[in-house]
This record gives sequence, structure tokens and C-alpha cells, in this order.
Amino acid sequence: MSGLLAGKRVLVTGVLTDDSLAYGVARVAQEQGAEVLLTSFGRAMSLTRRVAKRLAGPPEVLELDATDPGTVDGVGAWIAERWDGRLDGILHSIGFAPASCLGGGFLEAPWEDVAQALQVSAFSLKTLTAGLLGPLRAAGGGSVVALDFDNRVAWPGYDWMGVAKSALESTARYLARDLGADNVRVNLVAAGPIRTVAARSIPGFSRFEDVWDERSPLGWSVTDPEPVARACVALLSDWFPKTTGELLHVDGGYHAMGV
Repeated sequence: MSGLLAGKRVLVTGVLTDDSLAYGVARVAQEQGAEVLLTSFGRAMSLTRRVAKRLAGPPEVLELDATDPGTVDGVGAWIAERWDGRLDGILHSIGFAPASCLGGGFLEAPWEDVAQALQVSAFSLKTLTAGLLGPLRAAGGGSVVALDFDNRVAWPGYDWMGVAKSALESTARYLARDLGADNVRVNLVAAGPIRTVAARSIPGFSRFEDVWDERSPLGWSVTDPEPVARACVALLSDWFPKTTGELLHVDGGYHAMGV
């Protein structure tokens, strides 16, 4: 089989519906020759299993709770049994913030809610990567890619999720530092806004939609996850062997423009 990921085994988190960025990555990864494993959590498991049937295979769906390292160990045990203990790549597409952390209540959000947003959306990258480091090492190294939303500026309504994404970016840099000796690359893809279930849960998301295409020199479609999926798959492949700690913008060029 030919393709950028021919012979690779890739874990994809965060597939919920077929409009999710993670679903797009899983689909393109399969098209490029990868074996794919999906994870989900709690009540979302049934949704993930349903949408997984639309992928080739379809792939297995395992439970993984970003706040419970024991479930990461369970995924590792499955990889040891079914994939001979080898894992070539991970897509981190995990994020959550309680309602108090979004929509303009930045000053009022309690620490307990902020802590949950930080743990699920940022610390989980360390939990997942460290928990599956053994299988990555067994493959001779690998690639970890996390989905991001560039947070060099403050966004309307994004509030503490923006802070969590900034923490995610920093976490990726430190993981890149510590895992380079294992030939494990850790990078982020800062995606432009895509109309997913997660995005629609953010108050004021339509304000992003209204201006992004107009200000992006390459244009932007909020209903087309393909450019983001292709970038993630490229980073998961062997075509970026010396790229780590990087934040790759896939946003039509919006991030580089002024008013």
C-alpha cells in the first residue's frame, strides 16, 4: 500500500461526528495507508462508534478519559496485544471547558472550573503522550500532533479556553524538548474556525465565521476540514523528520494579516 502513512499505526482522539476535525484526520490517514485506532469517552462512546462505521475498516473504538491515566494504560495494553506494542503517531484532539469559562465570564469563572479546562485541554497532552511513550519508543519514535487555536491574542468569548490552548502550546514545546532523544516529535496545528459540534458550543463562534474568509488571503471555508486534516497527516508522516515544537497555522493566512 502506498501513501504518506503506509505501514503506520495512528491513534486518533476526539472523533465525535463526521464534521469533527479528528474525523477528517482519521479519514485522510486511512487514505494515506495508516491503520487507525479511535478513542472516546463516556456517553460520547456511542456517537464515536456510530461515526466510526463510516470509516474504512471500521477502526476499533477504545475508552480513554483524559483525566484518568488508567484508561491510557488500557489503550496501551490494547496496542501491546493487537499492534505488537508499536504506535507511530497520535492525534490529540481533546478539549473541554465548563460553561462558566466561556462566553464573557472570564472574571467570574471559579478556579475549580478553570482547573478542569486546563487539565482536560492542556495537561491531557502530557498524560496521553507520556502514557503511550513505550509504544512510540517501540516504533523507533513517532509523531504527536495536537489541534490548536492560535492564542497570541484574546478572542471574543473564548476566555479560559484560550488560556488552556496557550497552556497546550507551552506543554507541546516542553514535551518536544524532553522527547527529542526518543525521536518523538511533538507539534501543533493551529486551525482556522471549522463549524464543528465543539465550535458551535462556544458563544459567539459566528463572529469568527463572519470575518475569517474575508481577511484570509487564501480564503477560508468553515465547512471544509480537509486542509487541516492534510496538514495533520503530513506532520504524522516521515516528511518532517526534524520538525518539533512547531506551531503550524492552517487558517488561510488569517494569522499573518493586520486590520
